[in-house]
Amino acid sequence: MSWHAELQLDYRLETARTVVRHQHNGPLRILQSLYPEGEAICHNVLVHPPGGLVGGDTLDISVTASGASHGLITTPGATRFYRSNGEPALQRTHITLTDQARLEWLPLEAICYNHCLAENHLTLDLAPQAEFIGWDVTALGLPLAHQPFVAGHFLQHIEVPGVWLERGRIQADDARLMDGPLGLAGHRCVASLFFIAGSKIEKGRRQQALDMARDVLNAHDLRFTAGATSPNSQVIVVRVLAPMVEPAMDLLRQLWVEWRRHFWQLSAASPRIWST
Repeated sequence: MSWHAELQLDYRLETARTVVRHQHNGPLRILQSLYPEGEAICHNVLVHPPGGLVGGDTLDISVTASGASHGLITTPGATRFYRSNGEPALQRTHITLTDQARLEWLPLEAICYNHCLAENHLTLDLAPQAEFIGWDVTALGLPLAHQPFVAGHFLQHIEVPGVWLERGRIQADDARLMDGPLGLAGHRCVASLFFIAGSKIEKGRRQQALDMARDVLNAHDLRFTAGATSPNSQVIVVRVLAPMVEPAMDLLRQLWVEWRRHFWQLSAASPRIWST
């Protein structure tokens, strides 16, 4: 039996407190709102009780934020795309930020199991004064558990309409892509961190963020397979290849701390779920 689950989140600022209202249909929901940084920033954990997606499953996540609200969304564990018998498994996330809203989208990794047919879509619409920090981490198989990703495919789609589009398809049996020096070169984790603004980022602010990211990269074990770039004046991206998830996630968290301080003058309060 296939699942089609939906979750809608709406962040608003009410008397200096960010609150979220939500509706769900099917096995997709959020846990209690937490305020480890004070009432201005609302932390939420998104949970999918079945624990993974099989062929034919669809998860639709819609997030809106307005006013000067600030939400942070993470997950308690990996999203798992399991073996498919022919139908794709699909996760779609659409985030809309209006006014001066801020959102942090920080899910744990997605794992592509052997023979999965998976698609992961993230679409963002930002008002001119809205800002967003997010990441995406994908593990291709479970090498340490001797479960390689050798059949199936994974499609990743990240888009800010009219501003930025990244769309890549990883075919497990494409040896040149998976193992070639101009492809993944044998790495089985691909990760990105991105800062996105609804209008042009001031040049000095953008360059400082790039310099800061490169300083972190140069001091990290993944420095030879990671890089920071700005594909246009509204987007800054760090891309990472790693042999497995843990070093990639370690790097992204370090960068997230630095960018949060740089862009928003906020210290990093890691979600409690990350330490459990």
